[in-house]
Amino acid sequence: MKLLPRRLGALLVQQGGQLGLSILFVLWGHSLPAREPLPPRAQEMLLASLRSADAAWDAQVAPLPPSAPLGAELVLGVRGSSWYALGLLQRDQPGDLARSLRLFRAVLAQQYDQPTMPWDGTYRRSAGEATPPLAAQMWHDYDPNWRQFIGTVLALALIEYEDRIPAAERVAMEASIRRAVEGELKHGRLRPAYTNIALMQGFLLSYAGERLRRPEWVRAGEAWVEAIYTAFQPHESFDEYNSPTYYGVDLYGLALLRRHGVTPRLRELGATMEAALWRDLAQFYHAGLKNMAGPYDRAYGIDLNRYASLVGVWLGLALPVELTPLPPVDQPMEHGGDFLCTPTYTILGVAMPADARRHFEHFQGERQLTRPIADGQRVATAWLGTTVMIGAEATGLTRDLPKTKSQFHPATIHWQMPSGDVGWIVLRQAAKLDARAEKNQLTITATGDAMFRIAAPAAQLDKITRDRWALPGLVVTITTDAQTYAVVRRQDYFEVTYGAATHFVLQTQP
Repeated sequence: MKLLPRRLGALLVQQGGQLGLSILFVLWGHSLPAREPLPPRAQEMLLASLRSADAAWDAQVAPLPPSAPLGAELVLGVRGSSWYALGLLQRDQPGDLARSLRLFRAVLAQQYDQPTMPWDGTYRRSAGEATPPLAAQMWHDYDPNWRQFIGTVLALALIEYEDRIPAAERVAMEASIRRAVEGELKHGRLRPAYTNIALMQGFLLSYAGERLRRPEWVRAGEAWVEAIYTAFQPHESFDEYNSPTYYGVDLYGLALLRRHGVTPRLRELGATMEAALWRDLAQFYHAGLKNMAGPYDRAYGIDLNRYASLVGVWLGLALPVELTPLPPVDQPMEHGGDFLCTPTYTILGVAMPADARRHFEHFQGERQLTRPIADGQRVATAWLGTTVMIGAEATGLTRDLPKTKSQFHPATIHWQMPSGDVGWIVLRQAAKLDARAEKNQLTITATGDAMFRIAAPAAQLDKITRDRWALPGLVVTITTDAQTYAVVRRQDYFEVTYGAATHFVLQTQP
């Protein structure tokens, strides 16, 4: 990669003013920092996110004495505080810059500097978190992904707002990015199939290479993103398939590459995969139900209207509030901490193809979908009707659904209830399963016990029998070879358990 000589860059700026700066950025392969006003809907989302962060700051930080220890201001956690700091730079109201710099300094102080340890270069999750012990367990004692989440925020701050960040803070941010990249490279834990983190790593590695004059990192970053694209290309699908939260991170990583990739090829790869992901997501989206059809390889919830999914946040930047699949953003919501990421999305902007946008605005009609996932060993199917949609995944009888909490949801049904709310059914326990979705039918092959969860609060317990579930707005007829059956009402849903089953056919009738 050829870097623009510093003397030429300085001359262009000196002689050409803003025009010279524009030429300089074109030669570097970048666009100018985005200082134009945000679109109104993106502005609404940004300010809503910052209001919730402001409230936490005002309640817990403002009363602190000046002698409070560094890190006391990280009431949103370390990652959430970095998002807040970036958002303050975007809002740019009186006092925002000083608070942003204070937060960034506190975040940088949470980075581990232990070169011989696997957590070197990542960050504490909270200011009070203990240093991991020698026998530390990843995810339990530390989160290595904070390198990518926080490192990319630092990169965005430097790209978009370098002129407002004092020299000492810029140097500290660069050093932190360097440590995050070096810590990741030393331990080699990532693989391209770990899509959401892999995409952020590809951007951060190549960006650090350009910023820190490490051309080998630029080459490695480009090769890394090429490997992700190679895995994506055969079926235009990622291994973490149809994931309402992790697709949001994928879109973030791809937007970083599309907008700020340091080589033309990186920008091309980012834009290409981003557009393809939006189009596939659109096919699985039902605008009438304001939900993605299953199956979900990784999901924190089943109804996007009930929790803060990152796909919901992206859609909130592009759609009017009445079409956005999110709970009210001015109230506490499940997984509300994820909503704090909004500044990282508003700063990059939504690049949604027009043909995909139509699906998010209005339901585009009944359809059957079949999607091989990644290498094609697993296959997702879905059927979307006017008021019902069904999703399923065939795993080749290779995956289990354990009793313990799982993000994997391979068999789902959503429907419109008379109340206007969305009801849903999800398979929550099974072993060695395959599932297929067709018009008004969900077929499941599994071994052992199977448990379904039904979210339909107005349903009556005596209407949920072994062979027929009469639910508000939907009747499900069940054919199964199960030997036993039990149904239990929980606070917000029903659990239906079938014992010693190998086969299910669920037929739906609105």
